[in-house]
Amino acid sequence: MSALTIRMPEEKYLRLKALSRRRRTSVNRLIDEMATLMLAEADAETHFHLRAQRGHGQQERGLALLAKAKRRRSGVG
Repeated sequence: MSALTIRMPEEKYLRLKALSRRRRTSVNRLIDEMATLMLAEADAETHFHLRAQRGHGQQERGLALLAKAKRRRSGVG
């Protein structure tokens, strides 16, 4: 595990400290949880962009598949 020193305004630190008390956890754990959420969000965004790149130029195929799915759902075709 690594140690990290961060600088932030005192008021922000005090608010984080109060939040951590309300959640009955440490400021360290609170920041770790926030970092985990941000990394998960970044991973999802990367995944979305990669999927979008794979589909680039295949709009017609995608629309045809969507139309086919709609027909199946309505019981036609």
